[in-house]
Amino acid sequence: MKERRGSLDVSGRRFAIAAASFNEMVVGKLVEGALACFRAHGVGEDAIELAWVPGAFELPLLARRFAESGRYDAVVCLGAIVRGETPHFDVIAREAARGIQDAALATGVPVTLGVLTTDTVAQALERAGGSNGNKGWDAALAAIHMAAVLGEIEKGE
Repeated sequence: MKERRGSLDVSGRRFAIAAASFNEMVVGKLVEGALACFRAHGVGEDAIELAWVPGAFELPLLARRFAESGRYDAVVCLGAIVRGETPHFDVIAREAARGIQDAALATGVPVTLGVLTTDTVAQALERAGGSNGNKGWDAALAAIHMAAVLGEIEKGE
């Protein structure tokens, strides 16, 4: 049996971050977490590109463009959707997640979901560097891991 877990070796790998500026107070902290993860694992600043879009609904298109470019080994999507008084939350959360998954499946490039869906801003902040860790870090680590596993499969290692 051959088992693949992927090393966290980032040599020669490039990553993109797609960030939503809506709720930027939260998303900025997610971006900081993702960048800290990349740095901690040896990804150089010149191997990371960060682009901002208006909101989580726009993340899938940016992620797909990054993935289709062929310049990145993985794309990290970061956003924060906080429940309001209308069903808008459910629509945006569902379509953002589906679109992000579609970008990965259509291109074969890992696209990770670091979009928070919370009831309150306080809950979002707890997941963006508070007591519940930083989901931006987690999404970046998932990108590193997925790039490694898929890279091993492509090389037949």
